Amino acid sequence: MKELATLFLLFARIGGLTFGGGYAMLPILQRELVDNRQWVTEEELADYYAIGQCTPGIIAVNTATFIGAKRKGIIGGIVATLGVVFPSMVIISIIAAFLQGFSDYPVVIHAFAGIRVCVCVLILNAVIKLWKKAVIDKWTLVIFLIVALGSVFTNLSPVIYVVAAAVAGILIQNIRAKHPQSADGKGGAQK
Repeated sequence: MKELATLFLLFARIGGLTFGGGYAMLPILQRELVDNRQWVTEEELADYYAIGQCTPGIIAVNTATFIGAKRKGIIGGIVATLGVVFPSMVIISIIAAFLQGFSDYPVVIHAFAGIRVCVCVLILNAVIKLWKKAVIDKWTLVIFLIVALGSVFTNLSPVIYVVAAAVAGILIQNIRAKHPQSADGKGGAQK
């Protein structure tokens, strides 16, 4: 019961202090779950994010559900999910009640502009941290570049990119296993 309460309170705090959506939440999740508590590894967090991106629903909620389920099974997933959405429901209800009358004020417009810039920085920080763990060799760089260019120049669903990248990862790993000398150019297979 104590760990369930910890899950709820942790995700409630994360949900209440994260502005800008699921991507802005990544640095906080990294610090709290990987660095401070060691509940997940950086690789697992990146995997949960990738799965959360291509499953229906909000990425922050999906990620909280995966992590809660890893810690305490189905009930942990439910508790973590409730924790991450509870502050948003309360805050959005309060803001919705009062914002209509204030949304055209210059100070509110400028405050939101500042928040958007801050969120961009948080997302960039998360991208840099993920880059260091995900792009580890020439093959992962190729996958990254193809997905980046594809997402800029096409309107394909992110699910297609995630599935294609997964298939490419499997194929590359199979090639490495069969030809360890030539697959990575370094004389051995990499993980």
